[in-house]
Amino acid sequence: MDKKSPIEITITERPPSVTITQWVYATLRSAVMDGHILPGRALTIRELASLLNVSPMPIREALRQLAAENALDIRENRRIMVPHMTPAKFTELYEARIAIESHAAARALPYIDTERLQALKQLDQRIDKAQANGDLIQINQLNQAFHRLIYTANPHQITLPLIESLWLQLGPFMRLANSKLDDHYQVDRHVEAMNAIANHDAFALQVAIAADIREGIAFAATPERMQHFIDEANDPC
Repeated sequence: MDKKSPIEITITERPPSVTITQWVYATLRSAVMDGHILPGRALTIRELASLLNVSPMPIREALRQLAAENALDIRENRRIMVPHMTPAKFTELYEARIAIESHAAARALPYIDTERLQALKQLDQRIDKAQANGDLIQINQLNQAFHRLIYTANPHQITLPLIESLWLQLGPFMRLANSKLDDHYQVDRHVEAMNAIANHDAFALQVAIAADIREGIAFAATPERMQHFIDEANDPC
């Protein structure tokens, strides 16, 4: 791909309680998770510092943290980029998502009250609207918010950092994934999940969460289609 393709970074206002380093990290992390930085795109500290209008130091620290989360590769020649994907890695990431998120959902179920369930319904309505508008970034962000709202109901949960690490590694590819699903969500798995929550049915909730994740890769139902998708993601230009 073009090593200098444009980078779309959403710049948000930094709250007074947030340090510049924290803000830079959160901003770059969101850009990777939302697929704004494509695989193979070379990054430089100088370029990112210019985009965010900050000094090189917080950029350097943010890149170090993202590399530790496997979201970026820092090569021996100090080149920094979003790593390329492989079919085996893609499969591992999704299988890990299914295992960990199904567990997280079941453990959170006893703590999901009526107020949180209502918030889930409102999020699902916003997802439907984003799908009708073809807003792929909004779909991804709201879907993550829906899942996060379930898992964080558990006051003792320790899995969310692991889950978000998986989302982060998959982020550069999910924009393309959503674009491939012309007829996705024929069955609204979020509705199934909310029904399971209302019925206090942990097994049904796990099934709904697993199905929701699997249908996110319906575009790669065969090894051949998977390889085609990976090739396109790694070389989108």
